[in-house]
Amino acid sequence: MSELRFVRMGFGTDAVEYQEAWDEQRRVHAARFADEIPDTVLLLEHPPVYTAGRRTADNERPLDGTPVIDVDRGGKITWHGPGQLVGYPIQKLPRPVDVVAHVRRLEEALIRTCAEFGLETTRVEGRSGVWVLGDPLELRPSLGGLSLDFDPRLQDEEFDPRLNGPEYAPSNAGQRREDRKIAAIGIRVAKGVTMHGFSFNVNPDNKWFDKIIPCGIRDAGVASLAYELGRDVTIDEVLPVVERHLRDVLENAELAPRVVERASA
Repeated sequence: MSELRFVRMGFGTDAVEYQEAWDEQRRVHAARFADEIPDTVLLLEHPPVYTAGRRTADNERPLDGTPVIDVDRGGKITWHGPGQLVGYPIQKLPRPVDVVAHVRRLEEALIRTCAEFGLETTRVEGRSGVWVLGDPLELRPSLGGLSLDFDPRLQDEEFDPRLNGPEYAPSNAGQRREDRKIAAIGIRVAKGVTMHGFSFNVNPDNKWFDKIIPCGIRDAGVASLAYELGRDVTIDEVLPVVERHLRDVLENAELAPRVVERASA
């Protein structure tokens, strides 16, 4: 069992600018690598900002030239802003680091959090993060009067949902009863210590996601805890629940190095 420290950096009117939080991550990362501090989770809200991970494609960015901060985490483009709880777990892991296991632990803590509020969420094979599952295809409403077999997001490589109004907007995935992501995860590991982390949509204005292709996924959308529950939910309400589940999952994890398969002679 390893000790876990939480630092609440700022929320609401004290939301933390992205660059400031990134600088603080690097400072805490260096201190954790030197064993000067225990594993630490920074928790905060950001003012509205788009950030792009290393795999972000040009055709996934805002079309109107809205500024995007390119960062050194994995994953693609996303949005951070009011109503979204952001967590940066800075944790020393045994090498070679099992990155997938770390991501799964973060997902598990957020799945447990959603369950405590009465919302069932899950993982989706091949897609990181925490998801609310949509209806089976045959039960979903058709798009533009067309059968879902002809969903242009899947059939037309030139189709751009950013140019096609609310009908295809990521923020309206709940109305379309599609799979929708409620928490995104993107991390980096340097010198065996993790950086970056998760963003959990508590009660944001999800229309911010409509300017981009969130996480590079065209055939799904985004969710929020407040929308799915049909009531107002605040960051203050969610924060201690997230902390408790992160502590339980991360402190009690049996950390092990990634198994490296060696080719036989």
